[in-house]
Amino acid sequence: MDIKTMLQILKSSLQLLTDDFNQMLLFYLKQAEENIAIEGIKIDKNDTNDCMLIINYADFLYRKRASDDFRMPRHLRWMLNNRLFSQNM
Repeated sequence: MDIKTMLQILKSSLQLLTDDFNQMLLFYLKQAEENIAIEGIKIDKNDTNDCMLIINYADFLYRKRASDDFRMPRHLRWMLNNRLFSQNM
């Protein structure tokens, strides 16, 4: 999946209609991909599940900036763990 498609999905998830936040969202997508790599997960951008993992992580990064709660959502931690375990089996 290309970055433009991922950006559009992320914007839909966040219910953003304008392009005003595109640069920041692209940064969050890149940061999410790098953070996932730090956890030891190899991303395949041709795999829809991996792309959704990046999008969900970027969504978390965007939302946490406006919140006092910095805990990662359980569903995201679950997705990361499952991806890492399946990769290492």
